Amino acid sequence: MRKPWLVGVLLAAVLLGACGDPASEPEAGPPPRMPGASATTRQQAPASPSAPGRRGKSPSVSAKAPTVLYLGDSLAMEAQNVLGQELRRELGATYASAPYSGTTLCDYLEGTGKRSLVPVADKAAALVRRLRPDFVVLQFWGNAWGYTPCMDGITHDASPDKYFRRYQADLKRLTDQISAAGDIRIVWVLQGPDPITPDRVRRVNALYELRAGASDDLLADAAKVLSAPGARHTWVQYLPCTAYEHAHAEYCTQPDRDRTALHRDDDYLHFCLAPTTSTPKPCPVRSPGILRIAREITGVIRENLEG
Repeated sequence: MRKPWLVGVLLAAVLLGACGDPASEPEAGPPPRMPGASATTRQQAPASPSAPGRRGKSPSVSAKAPTVLYLGDSLAMEAQNVLGQELRRELGATYASAPYSGTTLCDYLEGTGKRSLVPVADKAAALVRRLRPDFVVLQFWGNAWGYTPCMDGITHDASPDKYFRRYQADLKRLTDQISAAGDIRIVWVLQGPDPITPDRVRRVNALYELRAGASDDLLADAAKVLSAPGARHTWVQYLPCTAYEHAHAEYCTQPDRDRTALHRDDDYLHFCLAPTTSTPKPCPVRSPGILRIAREITGVIRENLEG
């Protein structure tokens, strides 16, 4: 069994990397850049009619194809192309993404300047003002290891209570900045199980839920689709294939055992089934965990389009 300190070191080595365009459903060509956006921000033109909305919680979001902005850390970095494909195919969405590996919430706050891993042009509020999306999807594992200067050295290991207080404060600051920048809906992605500090992810997800309730934001429960029934915060490498994965056999990686792989043997955090690289980029291979996350996010947005 790996020792806890060694597990932390191994995780630190992969957090800043992420897995080129997915091998499944390749794009016809490179996506056009979003006007005025940075090199990391991309736009996908609508490709299909929008799906009818069912709940319609926001008067500013119509039943037309939505515009969606996706921000986050290495988990968003590896998933960004697959989410774009799902949103275009299912909702005819216009899509932009600007994830940065190793980041946490404070990196996307305006006012952090050089103490942030995200450039000024790609701060969350700046992108909302420029791109005017209907939805902003935020996916953050929680960066508990002190990678980014804007956390002021606060880590979960050294001071859990201080870490959670700071995380909660940054949640509110980021929500306030985004809401002030545009009339949009925020989608917080609940994180899947963490094998190192399982209670940390449970508490981070609880903070997302509290913030969503306080701000009328939305929740995409990735934790639900990345864990076994009744064990929402118990880490697993494999899960039984879903009906979708059975129907699309390339996503049921071990059909003889009726299960599919969520993680590589050497990377229990990321969901890309290709090795991490020193240059973060989208996952280049079909990866069931990434598709599960993308489908969950897409479903939440579909249900909250105004009909």
